[in-house]
Amino acid sequence: MERDIRLQETRNVDGLDRDIPTILADGTIYDPYLDRFFLELPLNGTRSRHTLRAIGYDIVVWLRFLEQARTTSVWSVSHDDVVAFHGTRRRSGASHRISASSWNRSVASLDKLYRWGVDRELIAVSPFRHRQVWKRGIAGRRSAQTERNMAYEPSAAPSHPHFASLETYRLFNRLGLRGLTRKGHERPGARDRNGTRNALFADLLVSTGLRLEEAGSLLACEVDAEDIGEGSPRQIRFELPPPVSKGNRGRTILIPRRVIARLQDYIEIERASAIAKFKARSVWTRTTRPIFVEWSEGNRTMLTLPDGSSARIDRFDPEERQRLVLCKAGVPYAPAALWLSEIGLPVRFNSWEAIFLRASRRCSGVGLDIRLSPHQLRHTFAVHMLAMLIEQQIGHTAHDVSGMEAYRQLLSDPLQQVQRLLGHASITTTYVYLDQIAAQADTVDTAVERLLALVSDGDVL
Repeated sequence: MERDIRLQETRNVDGLDRDIPTILADGTIYDPYLDRFFLELPLNGTRSRHTLRAIGYDIVVWLRFLEQARTTSVWSVSHDDVVAFHGTRRRSGASHRISASSWNRSVASLDKLYRWGVDRELIAVSPFRHRQVWKRGIAGRRSAQTERNMAYEPSAAPSHPHFASLETYRLFNRLGLRGLTRKGHERPGARDRNGTRNALFADLLVSTGLRLEEAGSLLACEVDAEDIGEGSPRQIRFELPPPVSKGNRGRTILIPRRVIARLQDYIEIERASAIAKFKARSVWTRTTRPIFVEWSEGNRTMLTLPDGSSARIDRFDPEERQRLVLCKAGVPYAPAALWLSEIGLPVRFNSWEAIFLRASRRCSGVGLDIRLSPHQLRHTFAVHMLAMLIEQQIGHTAHDVSGMEAYRQLLSDPLQQVQRLLGHASITTTYVYLDQIAAQADTVDTAVERLLALVSDGDVL
């Protein structure tokens, strides 16, 4: 009889271990050593809950295959099992065949598992075969020798990030998220009750490059704008806490002052109305495993927990932030989260995906082929910000430097700025947006032509 093998994405514990998955078989732990592998993943460099979950599902598929097709255990596998797995996953009929990139992700997950198993002496040798390769460094120089899993397949060229023109985004915001007509009028029965909130969330994404989870994890106290006045800078610097950002790196983002002012309006009107319902209906009882906190006296960056201990607000991860419930004298009165539903519950991250999908369908309903997701707004920010920075750099660089140094500065300086704003660990990730600019606009061509003209005028060539 086949066992029911499935992934439990979270654990019933507090703290960061909650996001470490576990694999169950008929409701009990599949294998204690396999569970230890998952618990040690954060110590071995895998901390993102999305990556942890992806590894978990890859291993579940492998375990089901071993039990159903190979009748062998996870620590008794051989290279023949890998060959058979490849035949099932990559060489079967088109309806069941996975892509090369999905196969490579699966190989990476299993390779990580069996390297760990060999290190713990649970298995004598990995079922995968490896070969030594040179890892290329900067400018193509050989920098180091490393092992490469031979099961990896050549992947198709990475897909280019999808982004929207600013006009397309404005239509999506107005017609899709707000439910207005093309002329900006309300359309009976079509306007979203939370349209103002949703449109503001989208404006925050497209003007900062924040990821959905980063923007959705903000606390109301973090965007308090009481000190913003006429003399304030156009951009407000905001330190994104490490636990909220990808890779636990943290970074500085720039939020336009106009967006901050609109956020303050949202907090004072729409969010305040939601909090009133939250208190009147004791909505906090619907919060799963709430974390009750109070503001530490005289310090708006510290929260006091029921046991009397204190914690900085920048120590809580996205999941914990959605469970924070503010109290006064022990009585719950408001969530700490910025984005709230009509009755005061924090908006779940997957709810934003559903909101954008509904807005895309609304656009289709009025004859517009516009489909945008929250992450596409991050790409939109990156492409347009890079284009504008290059344009801005043209005049400065061309007059102050000449030749190839000018060309290098023209591209590298804006790229580095966008890299920092997006929080990319490597600038190589940011390079993909240059291709988008070259394909969709003439910014780079114009820049090069102006540079060549100035260089030629100076008799440098």
